[in-house]
Amino acid sequence: MTAIALSALRAQISALERGGAKHPAGAAVLPFGIEAVDRHLPGGGLALGAVHEVSAAGPEVEQGACAALFAAGLLARRPGPVLWILGRQDLFSAGLAGAGLDPARLVLVRARQQALLAMEEGLRHPDLAGVVCEIEGRLDLVASRRLQLAAEASDVLGLVLRRSRKFNDPALTAPSAASSRWRISGLPSPPPLAHAPDLAGLGRPLWRLELLRCRGADSATWIVEASDASGHLALASVLADRTAAPAPLRRAAG
Repeated sequence: MTAIALSALRAQISALERGGAKHPAGAAVLPFGIEAVDRHLPGGGLALGAVHEVSAAGPEVEQGACAALFAAGLLARRPGPVLWILGRQDLFSAGLAGAGLDPARLVLVRARQQALLAMEEGLRHPDLAGVVCEIEGRLDLVASRRLQLAAEASDVLGLVLRRSRKFNDPALTAPSAASSRWRISGLPSPPPLAHAPDLAGLGRPLWRLELLRCRGADSATWIVEASDASGHLALASVLADRTAAPAPLRRAAG
C-alpha cells in the first residue's frame, strides 16, 4: 500500500470514528459555560451518562488538588448527592466548598481495593449527581468499559481522578474506554486587578485545562480561571504564563 493510500485510509477511519462519536440529538451534557470549550466538545458540553478521566500534571499528580477541584466544580452544578470514593484520607472539604460543592452533599467511601467496583455500583443509581473515584495505577479497558456501561444506563456523571506517586507514570496514558481524558495543572495567579499589577494580593487561581482525548473532538488546551463558588470556570483574562517584559536598562553612575 502506498503512502498516499495509507494516509487516505487513516483519514477515512478517523472520519468514521468522528461520525460515530457524535452525541445523538438531545443527549444530556453538562456545559462548561465557556463558549470556546463547549463549542469544541460534541453536544456542547461534557457528556453525562459517561465516565471521564481527570488528572493533574507533573509532580501535582500525586496530590491531585486541581483535579479534585475541577470535579467539585462540575458536580456543584448537578442536583443530588455525590458519591466520592477516596483513595487517601486527604480530601479537603473547605476547598470543595470554595469550588461550589457543599460537603454536606458528599457520601464518602474508603475502598482502595474495591474502588472500581464501588464506582460501578454507584453509577447505576440515577439519583446521584455523580460518582468520583480516586485511583492509583492502571485503569484497563475491561474495567473502564464496565464503568462506562453502568454510567450509560443511568445518565450519572462519572469522574475517575487518576493519582500516582510518579509524575511520568505510563499508567496515566494507557488506553481506556473513558469518554474523555483531561489534565489540569496550576499556573501562577495574576494580580487581583489586571489594570494595577503592582497592587498586593493574588487574583483568581489559573489552570491549564487540557483535553487530551475525547470521542468526536481533537485535543485542545485552554487557560482558565479555576472554579468559583458557583462551580463555574472562566477563560483567563490575563495569561499568567506569558513571557515577562524585559527589565528597563539602567544607566551606569559616574
